[in-house]
Parts: sequence; C-alpha cells; structure tokens
Amino acid sequence: MRAAEPSDLRALAALAAETFPLACPPHVTAESVAAFVEANLSEARFADYLADSERAVLVAGSGSGSGSAAGASGDALVGYAMLVAGEPVDAHAAAVTQRPTIELSKFYTRSVQHGSGLAASLMQVALEVAAATGAATCWLGVNQLNARAIRFYERHGFTKIGEKRFLVGDRLEHDFVFERDLVGDAAAAAEGDPA
Repeated sequence: MRAAEPSDLRALAALAAETFPLACPPHVTAESVAAFVEANLSEARFADYLADSERAVLVAGSGSGSGSAAGASGDALVGYAMLVAGEPVDAHAAAVTQRPTIELSKFYTRSVQHGSGLAASLMQVALEVAAATGAATCWLGVNQLNARAIRFYERHGFTKIGEKRFLVGDRLEHDFVFERDLVGDAAAAAEGDPA
C-alpha cells in the first residue's frame, strides 16, 4: 500500500472503471455507469484528486503487472482508496456525529481480490492515514443494496448513522451513511494495542 503518484493515473482510471460497476445495484444501466466513470473516474479527474491537498489517494499493488493495470512501481494495481478531508457537503451526510471528520470517498478492489485479505489491509492503511489527519471520525456512503460492502464496513467498525442520495448517471441511488470513530484508534495505538 502506498500513496498514488501521477504516474499511476492511467492504471488508477482503468482500475476505477473496472471496479465501480461492482458496487452498483443491478438496475443501474451500463450507460449510467459509463457516464459516472467518465465524469468522476477518468485520468483527468484522478489528476485533480492527486493535486488536491484535501484528498489522499492510496493504491494497492499485486507486485507484478504491465499495460494499463501497471502502476508507478510496475506492479499491477488491484485496489485503491480515497479519503477527503473537511465537512461533508451532502446535507444527508450531516448525520456524521463528530468533527473534524474525513470521508472514505472511494474504496475498491478487483473482484479477484475479494476474500484475499487485501481489502482488510487497505482499510487498515486508509484508517491510519485518516487518523493521522487528526479527524475524530471517518464516514462513508454505501449503496443500500450492496450487502457485501455493508458487511465489510461493519466488520471494520463502521456503524450506520443515516442515509443519503448518490447520483449515478441520471438516477438517484439510496445510500446508507456509515461512521467509524478514529479517536479510540489513536488512543489504542498510543497504548500499543492495535485497533
């Protein structure tokens, strides 16, 4: 796991285009997915994200790779996460209980990595980076029909605190808002007790 670099842009956009549809409910059309990917997950958008001091983009590599999947170090990118500092802009995400907070805006792994432990490792690193910002909590939105992701987030200490809407193409989807305490993590780490 490492911070994404500008030389990762092509591989990151390819990974995002591959993994975003995995989180979408079955009724979301291919056209809506394509529109979302083009507007939010392109190389140009990831360049903007990397240049934004309020964002941290993390990548996980497999140790080998080539072509569009290869990241800066030559390894194939198999997962990524993006944290966004600051106040939630979505009114429904105002359910977040503590401040300061940080959003886990994106968290995806290739489907072949599901069940491998990679997502758990990526989550641990993402939460460490989030806690290092001084945020009291980390929050995220997850589609209400994405049972696999909901179980994963609950296993990693996130609790459902509300709902929000998420636009994919021209359709508003319904998401749950989850939140996780980071202050307890920092206290446990200071005492030598891994969270």
